[in-house]
Amino acid sequence: MSTKEKVLQYLEQHKGESISGQDLADKLEVSRTSVWKAINGLKKEGYQIEATTNKGYQLSVETDLLSEAAIVPLLSEALKNHRILTHKTIDSTNLEAKRIVNEEPSFEGVILSEEQTKGRGRLGRTFYSPSESGLYMSLVLRPAADMDNATLITTAAAVAVCQAIETLTGKEPQIKWVNDIFLDGRKVCGILTEGIMDMESRTIGTIILGIGLNFRVPEKDFPDELQSIAGTLFDSKNVTVTRNQMAAEILNHFYALYPDLASRSYLEEYRKRCFVLGEQVTFPQGSETIEAKAIAIDNDGGLIVALPNGETKTLTYGEISIRIKKREGK
Repeated sequence: MSTKEKVLQYLEQHKGESISGQDLADKLEVSRTSVWKAINGLKKEGYQIEATTNKGYQLSVETDLLSEAAIVPLLSEALKNHRILTHKTIDSTNLEAKRIVNEEPSFEGVILSEEQTKGRGRLGRTFYSPSESGLYMSLVLRPAADMDNATLITTAAAVAVCQAIETLTGKEPQIKWVNDIFLDGRKVCGILTEGIMDMESRTIGTIILGIGLNFRVPEKDFPDELQSIAGTLFDSKNVTVTRNQMAAEILNHFYALYPDLASRSYLEEYRKRCFVLGEQVTFPQGSETIEAKAIAIDNDGGLIVALPNGETKTLTYGEISIRIKKREGK
């Protein structure tokens, strides 16, 4: 860890407190000059660090830039050595994950960015990802040998995101099958899961789990086409947690579920939060649009629907449409 990273980690852990440059140098066992250079470097990166005569340096409590130094101390013990890579701007965290895996096939970790210029959603859509208002991250996973359970990663991730939001904010997010998280009738989070094939074994060797969360209202608001659809976890004035805290909480909840996907222990909570159950939905089938009633989630995360002719059908992928009812927590 560089001196700058050590200084940032200490200031993050003591955010709002003042410490003199000499005390900081002594605690980190580096020179006073190294501390000064590190502080200046962090300021250039956008960290709000106040320097006060006779008091020292203080990281403002309003600072909310994504960083490994702020996330790692909040992770569970099992994740303390997990690799966390952060960027100011990037085309897509999922694309970056693929590039890293291509160069380093054994890589496991998390990529986060303040901004995505080519954020990706399902079915080739874009995901609006402006700077400093969202949480955009991709987890690089090595699936277990039982690939039958790999499709449940998205389901487990949806539950983990909901749990993290509820833990930190008390809000009760709901799930729109299969991978969207809603609050107050608006989408606040999307999940994109992609597999990378191992050509030698002809199996999926790597899974990239992308999570995009609208954390606060963007400075320039959402584009017109998203105004009636997109929501945020917080408005600009009532942010009670940091994005670093949310990132760590999501990781803690997801990795608590991930080692035992086969147990399907999270499916019951998924079902309880899935607001499409009991509702009329539509979905594409060939050149047609089919209307049906969503009646259940099966043990593989598939959506069981009742067709007008009395038959049932299980949807395992794709997208459904539903007229969202604005209710508490939905």
